Amino acid sequence: MIGYVTLGTNDMDRACAFYDTLLAEVGATRMMEEENFIAWSNPGPGGALSVTKPWNGQPATVGNGVMAAIEADSKAQVDRVYARALELGAADEGAAGPRSENFYAGYFRDPDGNKLAVFFIG
Repeated sequence: MIGYVTLGTNDMDRACAFYDTLLAEVGATRMMEEENFIAWSNPGPGGALSVTKPWNGQPATVGNGVMAAIEADSKAQVDRVYARALELGAADEGAAGPRSENFYAGYFRDPDGNKLAVFFIG
């Protein structure tokens, strides 16, 4: 399965402040850090989310149809993460709520415009 997702940013300080606070809601902390790259993950095995300034020196842009999803351990955690994202300046892309019988999710765009979801299956 997916090992990690990398999102581009044009403002590392803003992106890091956003993701440090947001990903703390799901227990993730920084696991790897360089001048133009930071990755967060939960303890133990599993995937990571990272932000980077593009290595080619060109501006970061948003991929149309690209989305990263953050797994939550409950519907309540989905609600908290989604609300926190909006508090941190994310743009709403679909309020937290049921999407099907066993799938609950909220959708937002980070301050760079990258689309993310927070979801719970169960």
